[in-house]
Amino acid sequence: QVQLVESGGGLALAGGSLRLSCAASGRTFSSYSVGWFRQAPGKDRDFVAGIRRNGGATYYADSVKGRFTISRDNDKNTVYLQMNSLKPEDTAVYFCAIRANLFTSSRSDDYNYWGQGTQVTVNS
Repeated sequence: QVQLVESGGGLALAGGSLRLSCAASGRTFSSYSVGWFRQAPGKDRDFVAGIRRNGGATYYADSVKGRFTISRDNDKNTVYLQMNSLKPEDTAVYFCAIRANLFTSSRSDDYNYWGQGTQVTVNS
């Protein structure tokens, strides 16, 4: 069993930055690829970014490409999502999730474990 805990959410102004962290328990974190998803009220949970288990490749939704950066530190069992140039439409609850696979996926059903989420609110 792996537990994930997100942190770093909060309130930001448009154009500002936040960095989210996802800390994982367990000793096999490096065996998992990681995805960040977000869900706004009344909307589906959408893929935001993903990173392979070895950090060798990253993937982004078109809506955040060039603004968000995903990274991981397997020694610290932590994945980060650096969010720059924030927009009001980035407002959502952000979740990290992991899957026991080399490759990431944009489909939420492909992930085995989820964190509880952290709220990000961006005001104009």
